[in-house]
This record gives sequence, C-alpha cells and structure tokens, in this order.
Amino acid sequence: MTATSQKPEEIIVVAVARNGIIGAHGSIPWHCPEDLRLFRSITLGGTVIMGRRTYQSIGHPLDGRHNIVVSSTLQEQTGITVVRSFAAAVATALAAAAPIYYCGGAQIYAQAIDRADAIYLSRMNADAAGDVSFPDIDPLIWQVVQQERFADFVHLRYRRKCAEHGSACSG
Repeated sequence: MTATSQKPEEIIVVAVARNGIIGAHGSIPWHCPEDLRLFRSITLGGTVIMGRRTYQSIGHPLDGRHNIVVSSTLQEQTGITVVRSFAAAVATALAAAAPIYYCGGAQIYAQAIDRADAIYLSRMNADAAGDVSFPDIDPLIWQVVQQERFADFVHLRYRRKCAEHGSACSG
C-alpha cells in the first residue's frame, strides 16, 4: 500500500439471534441459507479474519476470499493463512489492501469492535439457545444507516459515528 492509498474498510459481519446469541457449542445455532448467501455476497473478494473454532466449524477455506485464521495451535493449511495473534491478522489483512471482514468468533469480534468502520448484522427473527453472544452495540458509537428485511432476519448496517458530528462517518 502506498502512502496515498486509503486504508481498507474494516467490517464486522455477524448473525445474531434476538437474544444476542451467536454460537452454541462451536457452531451456529440455526441454519439460514438466505443469510449464508448474503454473507458470501458481502465478503466475496475481500479478506476474512476468523478464529480457529470458527474456521473449524466451517470446515474449509471460504472460496473467493483471502482466509486468515488466528490460532496458537493450528498449522498452516492450503487455502488459509494462519497467524498467531489478532494484531498479526490485521497487519496481514491491511497489506492485502482489500476490504477486511471480521467473521467471528466472540474473541475476534471483541477485538475488532474498537477498530471496525462498520457492522453488518443479520438479526434473526428468533431467540436461540447458546453459549456465545455478541456484545451490545452502543448507540453512542454506532448508527444504523441501512436496513433490509428478509424472511427470517433483518439485515442492519451500522457505521461508526464521527466524534465531531455525532452522525455516521462516510468512507
């Protein structure tokens, strides 16, 4: 990346039950093909960053995307770049100069929320039983800028508010 090029956009992509649950025993507690298609269309061509358990729950690299997996134990595999820390994942992704999509799990989301430019959240139309939840989205920091209804969920796009204006930042 040259000094004149812009930093790639960093986006959290997550599906959340009405009660905040995002995972149950290492997997997503629902199956929603429409949301999976939306996830694919959003992230295609970008860099996806995920933790080891998220990668293992998917079971394979996501095609058409640069897959970065944060793990202290996973060994290098065809189709993925394994890094040992979140900071290394971000540095590797920034070097690729493509949009960066944080795809889970909870530890990745917790570290990404303070640096992300946007959150693309699919809010499922049901509660779910599970052991992993997504943090509350602070309305003082985040603003909904787009909303689209689907049969089983509402897709919300949040932008980080600009401190000086109190409204969503552009770009």
